Amino acid sequence: MVGQVEANANGALGALLREMLRHATVRWEHAGLLVGHAGRPDLLVTASGASPVVIEAEYEPAATVEKEARSRLHRRVVGESRPIEAVVALRYPAALKDAYEIEPALREAGLRFATLHADGTRFPRSGWLEGSAEDLADFVRLVGEPQESVRVAAAAMEEAIEEVAWRLDELATLRPFLSDEIAARLGLDDTTQTRRMAAAILANAVVFHQRLAGILKGVRTPAEVCGAVIDAHTAMRAAWTEILEVNYWPIFAIARDFLSHLVAGDGSWILRRLAGTAAAINTLGVTNAHDLTGRIFQRLIADRKYLATFYTLPPSAALLARLAVSLLDDLDWADADRLGRLRVGDFACGTGALLSAVYEQIAARHERAGGDAAALHRALMEEVLYGCDVMPSAVHITGSTLSGRWPDRPFELSRLYTVPYGRQGDGGVQIGSLELLQSSQLTTLFNTSDPALRTGSAGEETAARVSTEVRDGDFDLVIMNPPFTRAGSDWEGSKRKEDSIKQFRGLSTDLKTQKEMAARLKSFARDSCHHGYAGIASAFVALADRKVKPGGVVALVLPLSVAGGESWKGVRRLFAAEYTNLTVLSIASTGSRMSFSSDTGMAECLVVARKRKSGEEPGRRAVFLSLRERPRGFAEAAAIAAGARQVGAGRRIEDGPYGGAPLTVGKDHGGEVLNAPWDDTEIWGAVRLLDASVAQTAQALTHSSLWLPGHRAFSLPTVRLALLAQRGLHHRNITGPVAPFERSAPSDTSTYPALWNHHALRETRLVVEPDSQLQVRVGMEEKAARVWRMASRLHWNLDFRLNSQPLAACWTDEKTIGGAAWPTVSAFDSTHEKALLLWSNTTLGLLLFWWRGSRQQSGRARLTGTGLNELPVFDVRTLDSSQLAAASSIFDDFASRDLLPANEAYRDPTRKALDEAVLLRLLHLPEETLESLDLLRLKWCAEPSVHGGKKRPEAEGSLTWQFEQAEEYALVAEPAFPIPKS
Repeated sequence: MVGQVEANANGALGALLREMLRHATVRWEHAGLLVGHAGRPDLLVTASGASPVVIEAEYEPAATVEKEARSRLHRRVVGESRPIEAVVALRYPAALKDAYEIEPALREAGLRFATLHADGTRFPRSGWLEGSAEDLADFVRLVGEPQESVRVAAAAMEEAIEEVAWRLDELATLRPFLSDEIAARLGLDDTTQTRRMAAAILANAVVFHQRLAGILKGVRTPAEVCGAVIDAHTAMRAAWTEILEVNYWPIFAIARDFLSHLVAGDGSWILRRLAGTAAAINTLGVTNAHDLTGRIFQRLIADRKYLATFYTLPPSAALLARLAVSLLDDLDWADADRLGRLRVGDFACGTGALLSAVYEQIAARHERAGGDAAALHRALMEEVLYGCDVMPSAVHITGSTLSGRWPDRPFELSRLYTVPYGRQGDGGVQIGSLELLQSSQLTTLFNTSDPALRTGSAGEETAARVSTEVRDGDFDLVIMNPPFTRAGSDWEGSKRKEDSIKQFRGLSTDLKTQKEMAARLKSFARDSCHHGYAGIASAFVALADRKVKPGGVVALVLPLSVAGGESWKGVRRLFAAEYTNLTVLSIASTGSRMSFSSDTGMAECLVVARKRKSGEEPGRRAVFLSLRERPRGFAEAAAIAAGARQVGAGRRIEDGPYGGAPLTVGKDHGGEVLNAPWDDTEIWGAVRLLDASVAQTAQALTHSSLWLPGHRAFSLPTVRLALLAQRGLHHRNITGPVAPFERSAPSDTSTYPALWNHHALRETRLVVEPDSQLQVRVGMEEKAARVWRMASRLHWNLDFRLNSQPLAACWTDEKTIGGAAWPTVSAFDSTHEKALLLWSNTTLGLLLFWWRGSRQQSGRARLTGTGLNELPVFDVRTLDSSQLAAASSIFDDFASRDLLPANEAYRDPTRKALDEAVLLRLLHLPEETLESLDLLRLKWCAEPSVHGGKKRPEAEGSLTWQFEQAEEYALVAEPAFPIPKS
């Protein structure tokens, strides 16, 4: 036996980490590294801009490794300004002791590791991550992120920006002409928000200037420039001109333009204030944290509601980038020349979160393969990364984020473009990056990329229009978080709220311009997957498909409505026909935690797929990963991405109600993985699942098989509702501008009663009273008669608030016209209508509504009129006359009984009795199905997309409920709240 002692293993690991972390310092078994402490860490990794990371290692069983690791926290390292904020506890496999040559054995060994943080947390919370030495190197780099320094720096920078914006607000009153000029450089009106954005750009430039001091020859710090003279304004302009002679145009060109529109006294005050902040941030040692500028900047964008440019949270961006980059084929990560020929595009780049995450992945993989990330910087900036946005200020932040990774490595040009949006000087309109749907030529509004194309003096070079080529089918990876705004105007009820077309309302466009832009998009996107009701995001999917090459990867942040929305069908069909390796990630949580972006208030999903090559068959199945919570940090994002690759295809959805393959992070249950076909139902139903067995039962039921948890499967015929009944008219065809009716208050003697809106207190029973009446418009009597012939007693819920409404369908005692919330449904055989009503309100009927409906909003399932046609329901045509008579009797029994909201079905005695009556008395199913149905109710009501985080009476005040409400509570292994089985 050779007997490799731990010191030998530590030395071999240190040598491997040096190879993989070229720009870090790795030391091992050194005494005297810790201030005031005689002990020596097993390994110590230090790097510029990062907190020191200690690795404490032992051979398994490693009984004391965590205790030893915890003792290193908070200590200081000689020569380092930051204390130790993270320590990695590492377990070597015992078999490594017997290795003859330890370094090659260690390179192939399976290591187990976790990190302990200064705030007392551990990741993973239980168990250990498993991986190779390369995985450990990646992990060490991630946990070295100086979180506390970033937080303090961000707060300081935001305070400075607010003060500068306040000064610019004053100047807008005193010198309005100069303020207008600054706004014009941003392509915006002169508003408070615009001035805050200008302040952010100036602050970012000054902080970047601080970084360059000491790196570029002759560059003094901002404090030195401003403190040496009375006129700091002129001195800083001169300093930035010298920097621009080297390059860094994305950062300093537009900032210098702003200075040209400030008088000396005002400019000097602003610059001195920002110079102090830059010096303080430099003291903290924060170098290029995207949180510092990107997240702050997003708070300043007033047009987010209409541009829908929501900030991709850095851990979410890291997760998407890791999944996307892992699909890139045939790459030798050590080959810098090959990596320099990659093409990565983000045509809605915002502040660059996704491009920054891809940059990080490419550079880190190159470095772990033995390459030099710094030497790759120029190629990445000049040739690899393409970014476009309609907001010059956002492109400025993207440029500074990417450039700042290696500020001592200048480059000649970049591929970051601000693109025209709205009315142009020639009288025409342009629609930003979506111009690329009809051409590979892109006109840029502000040229901060190619020095050879700049013209004019300060203030003019950033306004020079140039044309650049963005070729179709040229990109290895297109990654985007596109705007989500939908077509159409703002409406409140049936009235126009304001004259605007939301998807083009941003940047102060008027209605005439918006209409022309909408028409331009419609022309460009014809015959693509774009659909107006899906919104502008579907046009960006079409753009991604156009630009990515065969074999290339598309990675997108999309609203969850892509999974089931009728208007998104074209997008789903595109992926089914042209892509393979489809992976869809969603979050089984509620509120703001169900999105991967900041401030959206809606559920989102990550969609990653590879475009098939010539002759390659399209994918027939997809992997659906439902996370318990979105990743809170970079290490967690890396662990989820690694776990997703290890789980692979997961359990198939048609394998029965056994749940998905678990995604574990250590011993924590991070989510479930289901493998599902994507070409038969044309929906991606397996999203936002806490318990995948619920989806497996729903999927089986859509295919006429009742397969309850813990029960055998048997036949239960289901069909599309459109085969049994006719849906009534859209409500605007009933009371719209050219429709035959006007709606007014209800009356006991109304000729044309109507059921229009939801009223929770009067919708607790199967029978609902009309809430209004219709009056025939003069001259439209004949049209009104045709419309009225579609009146019915049966009405279906389109916008089902599961956590406050009990009914999927309702009944009116007299024939009634259904409106916006309750469209009419008329069975082709009227004797089937009561059976349809009863079925729709059983637990199985609720389950299928939820399965088919959009789960984009918490506690709500929504269907369009077309989606209602596709709703799977029990095939009532199979019922004989005695069963139909039984349906009528059951209806009479339940017509006056109150039901609880759908999410409380697990405790609703009326719902349980209705289930029993329909399944046993009407459908003659075996009695033992009721016990399994009880379990299904519990599982379905525990789904966050069903309860929406709504507090349950028996859960009030419980510890579990308090955790559920906490914004930072993550990765729970239990349901969102406990559901008793009694």
